Amino acid sequence: MSIHEFRELRELGRTGLRISSVGFGSWATGGPGLMGWGAQSDEESIAAIHRAVAGGVNWIDTAAVYGFGHSEEVVGRAVAALPPADRPLLFTKCGLVWDENGVESQNLTPESIRRECDASLRRLGVDHVDLYQIHAPDPAGPPIEESWGTVLELVKQGKVRHAGVSNFDVGLLDRCEAVGPVETLQPPLSLIHRDAAADVIPWCAEHDTGVIVYSPMAAGLLSGTFTADRAAALPSDDWRSREAEFQPPALSRNLALQEALRPVAERHGVSVGAVAVAWTTAWPGVTAAIVGARTPEQVDGWLSAGSLSLTPEDLAELAAALRDTGAGSGPVGSALPAAGA
Repeated sequence: MSIHEFRELRELGRTGLRISSVGFGSWATGGPGLMGWGAQSDEESIAAIHRAVAGGVNWIDTAAVYGFGHSEEVVGRAVAALPPADRPLLFTKCGLVWDENGVESQNLTPESIRRECDASLRRLGVDHVDLYQIHAPDPAGPPIEESWGTVLELVKQGKVRHAGVSNFDVGLLDRCEAVGPVETLQPPLSLIHRDAAADVIPWCAEHDTGVIVYSPMAAGLLSGTFTADRAAALPSDDWRSREAEFQPPALSRNLALQEALRPVAERHGVSVGAVAVAWTTAWPGVTAAIVGARTPEQVDGWLSAGSLSLTPEDLAELAAALRDTGAGSGPVGSALPAAGA
């Protein structure tokens, strides 16, 4: 199957790129570590990427810091093994670096951004990336105008086709936009983490900025298979073991929300995770969602989200579930996502 036969592609803001409404997230591909998800087989990761591309996904999101460069290396191997016509778009990020002892820090100086870009290109095995994003703001770093201007220089040099940011608030978006167009934003968005829907996503809609959201299944909490026992058994090298949403009392609310998604999933003949992902891509202003996978089977669990159209009745049922469970924070929505808070 051609990657263009999968589903309707969406325009990513003003970039001119047309992307599938779900993309492959390669955070877990990096393996264990401070920014890791625990042990992960490279061959399983490559097989998962290939399954996603065969199913119609036409972009991969990664970052230098995932596995301290390892995710980009594995993504590079996976893409190189594909026929050129089927190779997906590559999105990566800068700004989070590490030293020889594996200690992570932020660095948004122009010199570091340039070094990071060159290193990412080497690990990915390409001469340019399709989207380069500042991973997160650094309050102690240089003025954001200086960092953003450096990323825009990389676009002019041809090392980067398009430029965006991740985890920025409205104030920072305004400051960057004054220097040059912010083509994309990558915020967290899920039925549990909904705050971006109140401010930065509307900002993007006003500025024709594409939005690709991350963690639409709330890092597995809304996958349909997560349990309290799994939460308790998370290894120490899995970052989720240290997160409040995976511990009481939030965990019980989140698991109740997961169960509330099940009737919607059964009506549509899809997985609970696919419903969670489709809720994010139904929100006005959202272009697409990044969805991670460790195995081809996990990819199969969410691919249907790309062609799932939730009805007004579905959305109203999900809004009621949010109110009933008290899970998460941010706008709730009603029959139509934009209708309420």
